[in-house]
Amino acid sequence: MFWIFVFLFSIVCSAAGLLYLLARFRKFSFVKKLSNGKKVLEIAIPLIILVAVVVIPGLILNAFASLIVIIHVGIFFVLADIITFIAKKAFKKELSLDIMGLLATVCTIVYLCFGWYFAHHVYETDYKIDTDKDIGSLRVAFIADSHIGITLDGEKFTDEIEIINKQSPDIVFVVGDYVDDDSTFADLKKSCEALGSIDSKYGVYFVFGNHDKGYSTDKDYTVTQLRDEMAANGVKILEDEAVLIDDRFYVIGRQDASEDTRLEMSELTKGLDTSKYMIVLDHQPNDYDAEQSAGVDLVLSGHTHGGHVFPAGIVGIITGMNDKLYGHENIGGTDFVVTSGISGWAIPFKTFAISEYVIIDIE
Repeated sequence: MFWIFVFLFSIVCSAAGLLYLLARFRKFSFVKKLSNGKKVLEIAIPLIILVAVVVIPGLILNAFASLIVIIHVGIFFVLADIITFIAKKAFKKELSLDIMGLLATVCTIVYLCFGWYFAHHVYETDYKIDTDKDIGSLRVAFIADSHIGITLDGEKFTDEIEIINKQSPDIVFVVGDYVDDDSTFADLKKSCEALGSIDSKYGVYFVFGNHDKGYSTDKDYTVTQLRDEMAANGVKILEDEAVLIDDRFYVIGRQDASEDTRLEMSELTKGLDTSKYMIVLDHQPNDYDAEQSAGVDLVLSGHTHGGHVFPAGIVGIITGMNDKLYGHENIGGTDFVVTSGISGWAIPFKTFAISEYVIIDIE
């Protein structure tokens, strides 16, 4: 629901932006010169420019890239016009519309280049969590939202897993949206093999996100194939179940919040030894009250992509569709960590967050 709302909002913003830019481009001196006073050309020339701005990113990347480009072009042109207005009213200074338009264009290009880099370059984010429970030392590696095929195909995902493996994690968690409708079976298979190559003491655990089972019947893989590839590479799938590991700590894997059969948090912890450390894997960070009330120690989530792009991040903060957008927070003794994801869905830019894998040292 969050991303549906975000993209509907983005479409509305894009439509408004197109109308605004059409009017704004007509003010360029070269447009006026080329149109030579002909109203049809005054509209046609800016329209051709806009079509190029929308179509070219779509042809090179995808339709969502076009959406993001046009939104950001609109934002920077609005900012340029606001500066022009302030300069005129406050300082009695006329700024050239051509120069301000050029500045807005350059800023858009630079900003989206950074967004491209943050989407395709994976950072390491580290957290240290202290506990009174007798767990000793435990190093956790944690990823979510790889959406295999967007910025990470099978080969690139394998490269990132090799980097994670060098951090010597004791246990690895893949917290949903590992694949989606656009993922290919070849990339899925290669990525599962990469997970199987991880040298960790307690292995790799996976929970489903809202995209893993897919929304389309026309995708290149089946859920059965996903399960089989995970099993073939020693990855353990948890679906509303808890496992006790080395008599030291529990890992509780939840079904995604989109599943009708999902159990309540209190049902999952019923009968567990509460003196032992409890880690919950829950793709969507929107059940904090129940998880804190159940007395679990650490909840790991993804789903939000840290806001991913403007305006998604702002919408996520204002609407409160999730309990947390990004980062670490302790609520009533329970630690919650939300990752921005090792990749993201559909959009090959991250202008509101970074791509990351997470290392958590529990002491």
